Amino acid sequence: MTQRSILITGCSSGIGLDAARGLKARGWRVFATCRQEVDCERLRGEGLESFHLDYADEASIAAAVEEVRARTGGTLDALFNNGAHACPGLVEDLPRAALREIFEVNLFGYHDLARRVIPIMRAQGHGRIVNCSSVLGLVGMTWRGAYVATKFAMEGLTDVMRIEMAGTGIDVILIEPGPIATRIRENAARHFEKWIDWENSARAAHYSALRDRLYSEKTKKDTFELGPEAVTAKLVHALESRRPRARYYVTTPTYLMGFARRALPTRALDWLIARG
Repeated sequence: MTQRSILITGCSSGIGLDAARGLKARGWRVFATCRQEVDCERLRGEGLESFHLDYADEASIAAAVEEVRARTGGTLDALFNNGAHACPGLVEDLPRAALREIFEVNLFGYHDLARRVIPIMRAQGHGRIVNCSSVLGLVGMTWRGAYVATKFAMEGLTDVMRIEMAGTGIDVILIEPGPIATRIRENAARHFEKWIDWENSARAAHYSALRDRLYSEKTKKDTFELGPEAVTAKLVHALESRRPRARYYVTTPTYLMGFARRALPTRALDWLIARG
């Protein structure tokens, strides 16, 4: 049987790195992309095929897809759209440019890449596009408005694409993790510093807890936190099952919030989320 191939983004650490290693171990040909060449070089040292792809850079997305075409002779079995950043802060303190920046990466980049691989999959008559969403694509939580907005938008766009792709042989799938051990919190600090003028916020006093969380060394797991291998396990099912699900929940909070969103009135859900 011909070796199956997958393009994975955001492979420098966390979910993407674990997925790349896990799928390679299962016999997949993995194209593990990263924003930084130094990370690509490190992955090549592990025996992975790795090259540059930055969601914020359209040219790099186009070049990465052409690199895949060249290496495979024009085929690709799967895409795992992964990798995102957060810009923590109160919604009232988010400038327009901050939202523009985060949407470029967390949504527009995903969409651009998916559009570029669809013609490859359509020509071969099959393919799977897996978008990594979040429990925050199901419910909103305080301080996370920018990230929540991108994930809610991704959920809608992915749902419509899944319906439109019915009958083409291309499955479009969502994975919705809750708390996973990644570097997203550490990486969020620089976006907070760049965009949030918290000292001049009308609610400056509220930022002490957020700043403590961003800048304090993490010494223990968050409640219900799992390792990235939990996402890889669901990804494997999404890619290898004959009939993949439309959605894959990962971690207890995603199951709880998925149920709560369906079962509770909006005000009751707000109360539940506010209590943490």
